[in-house]
Amino acid sequence: MRMLFGVVSLLLVLAIVGVLSKKQLTAVNEIKVPGATAAGGLSGTGAVPITAQPGATVQQQSQQIQQQFKTATENALQPPRAEQEDK
Repeated sequence: MRMLFGVVSLLLVLAIVGVLSKKQLTAVNEIKVPGATAAGGLSGTGAVPITAQPGATVQQQSQQIQQQFKTATENALQPPRAEQEDK
């Protein structure tokens, strides 16, 4: 009886770990960063998905994602251009 409870609890823990790891792996593939508007400011609702080339190696994909994130961060930090008033 003790062994049965041990096996059942072990399978339950294994199922929980499997579900959590699946959620974590799918979350890693869906990285999003805040998008920039045309004026260079932050947009409150938009997000730009970061994607890498599927045929690239892991190192190349990592470098591509880092470059895309760096570009999106630089665009977000640029101050918005002031609108000029026509006289």
